[in-house]
Amino acid sequence: MKLLNSTLSRITALNQESMQRSRARIDNLVKPVGSLGRLEDIAVQISGITGELFPDLSNKAIIVMASDNGVCEEGIAAAPQVVTRIQTINIANGVSGLGPLARMCGADIVVVDIGVMSDIEHDRVINRKIRYGTGNIARGPAMSYEEAVKAIETGIEITENEIKKGRGLIGTGEMGIGNTTSSTALLSVLTGIDPQNITGVGANLPFDKLDMKISVIRQAISVNNPDKNNPVDSLAKIGGLDLAGMTGIVLACAANRVPCVIDGYISTISAVLACRLSPLCKDYIIPSHHSLEKGARIASECLGIKPMLFMNMRLGEGSGAALAFHIVESAVLMNRDMITFEESGIDLV
Repeated sequence: MKLLNSTLSRITALNQESMQRSRARIDNLVKPVGSLGRLEDIAVQISGITGELFPDLSNKAIIVMASDNGVCEEGIAAAPQVVTRIQTINIANGVSGLGPLARMCGADIVVVDIGVMSDIEHDRVINRKIRYGTGNIARGPAMSYEEAVKAIETGIEITENEIKKGRGLIGTGEMGIGNTTSSTALLSVLTGIDPQNITGVGANLPFDKLDMKISVIRQAISVNNPDKNNPVDSLAKIGGLDLAGMTGIVLACAANRVPCVIDGYISTISAVLACRLSPLCKDYIIPSHHSLEKGARIASECLGIKPMLFMNMRLGEGSGAALAFHIVESAVLMNRDMITFEESGIDLV
């Protein structure tokens, strides 16, 4: 708990002076005030996070937390559990869905085995395994409270190691068959909404099995009785190691004043958990896209931030974060490279 508590203590409000300077400059650029819409708001937010008008965001990474979920024993996933290991290696090799998108935006991919069921020997997979997959949440807790804390702190440590390398922008990603089940269970507990209204098919679960998945989520909540007011307790009882690791990513970004671009549905759940631990985290988060997963809208509303992109995506891995990196960097470059009315010789008086 020591690292988690010290990280929480370092999360402070955005730099209002930098935000005011950024807004004043943007409002005086050669364009109608507000005409670049949300791009202007992102530029102001980035200034508030970093304390700089034109921070360098070129050194960026997407951190992918990989973990298995014991609840797959209940048949809630279309793909076999071994796919987690295979896809983790594919992500590390840059040949999954994330790979081309990350290369296009110039982002490095950092892959962390935080709880895959089998060992992975790969020079681009960081082994920080807490345990070999979570427990089956339909029968008992996903992990111990101590393991949940360790998983969050692992996310913090990995992220701070990347920040020490000069990362100016970090995105969240995950890989884990069955993780929409644990994510939806958490969302149900955090919001009080019945799983029936927020459970989707995940990675192409046949629709005729959806009722079974809903029943498994209800059973997991009933069996474990998570405390909705204690994010760590909820993670330990019905969450996932990947979710806990990404919660740590968000917390570390906020504590170190680095913008955090979150991916889709599962990343949003982790961001909600981080904000429950420290409400100030919200100001450091930039949501990338609105996932096609059924509970995505409720998750975004729970977080209180509207995603930027509506692309009908539901891959995960950090794919949406990679696309959004372009927008975030464009916001800063817009602020830096446009000239003001005064510099252009335009007199609006």
